[in-house]
Amino acid sequence: MAHDSIVITDNRTNQTYTLPVKQGTIRAMDLRQIKTGPDDFGLMTYDPAFMNTASCRSSVTFIDGERGILRYRGYPIEVLAEHCTFLEVAYLLLFGELPTESELKNWVHEITHHTMLHETTKKFMEGFRHEAHPMAMLVSTIAALSTVYPQAREIHDAENRLLQIKRLIGKMPSIAAMSYRHSLGFPYVYPDNDLTYTENFMNMLWKMVEPKYVANPVLARALDILFILHADHEQNCSANVMRSVGSSQADPYLSTAAAAAALSGPLHGGANEEVLKMLDEIGSKENVPAYVKKVKEGHGKLMGFGHRVYKNYDPRAKIIKWTAEQVFEVTGRNRRLDIALELERIALEDEYFIQRKLYPNVDFYSGIIYQAMGFRPEMFTVLFAIPRTAGWLAQWQELLNDSDQKIARPRQIYTGHDVREFVPMTKRASMEVNAG
Repeated sequence: MAHDSIVITDNRTNQTYTLPVKQGTIRAMDLRQIKTGPDDFGLMTYDPAFMNTASCRSSVTFIDGERGILRYRGYPIEVLAEHCTFLEVAYLLLFGELPTESELKNWVHEITHHTMLHETTKKFMEGFRHEAHPMAMLVSTIAALSTVYPQAREIHDAENRLLQIKRLIGKMPSIAAMSYRHSLGFPYVYPDNDLTYTENFMNMLWKMVEPKYVANPVLARALDILFILHADHEQNCSANVMRSVGSSQADPYLSTAAAAAALSGPLHGGANEEVLKMLDEIGSKENVPAYVKKVKEGHGKLMGFGHRVYKNYDPRAKIIKWTAEQVFEVTGRNRRLDIALELERIALEDEYFIQRKLYPNVDFYSGIIYQAMGFRPEMFTVLFAIPRTAGWLAQWQELLNDSDQKIARPRQIYTGHDVREFVPMTKRASMEVNAG
């Protein structure tokens, strides 16, 4: 018997099966041989929300939630955040290696010259009401770019695929800024090719009548770090959607729009806004102990603590905490930071939270920084979507090159009626239906 295997005994039939184990997993399809008879479909696993199911093999991002480790292509997130720009990290995610100086220069040039939007995009944007949510405008406009670049459907053409990747990474900040300006009724600002990726985004957001927008270098670097931290995070909800929609061979604009739609939910990209609401509810540093006591008694939640994957301190939260201090030296100290620091201190010393492994996650400090920089809460998920596009596209590209992958099609456990006799209208029992 092979050592890298498990033996399963089916007590229904007394049959024994030996299944190979590779990289700590068994193939779900190997379970199908376990049957009670020739009419049995075969054994399946039931795993709501994919709590313990690997849907792919990936070399993009590594997470060890127990030890609080996050790496892109093998590089610790702390090292990348300290030494790299976002576009450097985007290159790493997409191509597997950090760029040389000449490769990075060419990559930055290519992305910069794809920041301009087709003029028809203005017409897409003008169709939205001024109070439309910026994330809804972003999702819709990304999808609409599929009509601007119909050649994007040629997903198996590597050169064409790379062109669309450059376009998407280049145009995401432009669409995001346009949605923000539209909501305020301000004229759109064109990209400035003399600026860095984050400086250009800030220019398109906030330039008014000045001849040349000059971004604060501390804030531009802080935004770059935040973009690095949000660039990818393994098989999260939106990455799973990117892969699922991409498996149908939809073009990258439609796949990215679908991923961004998943990100828009409060349980995914909107969590940092919930942290701000909680800090406002607490009100002051002095009220933190009472709020913690209320949470422990089962009234309310500690937003920004805990994570599906991390059972240790989220490594991104440590970096964001440091970045927050740099930002507040420029913007002035936000009272929410003092509340957050006190909340973190008490929670990390309390056995109740330690036992439940509730440590600060990336959302705990990011919303405070974004708000201090001048972003409104409804823009937070949009800010998340800009860098995550690089990760989504890395996952999408990996999917297309993986011979194991087919169109995503999960199984279900049917719980409805067995075959039923049709009842004519005249014999059906009346049933009150509440239309409210």
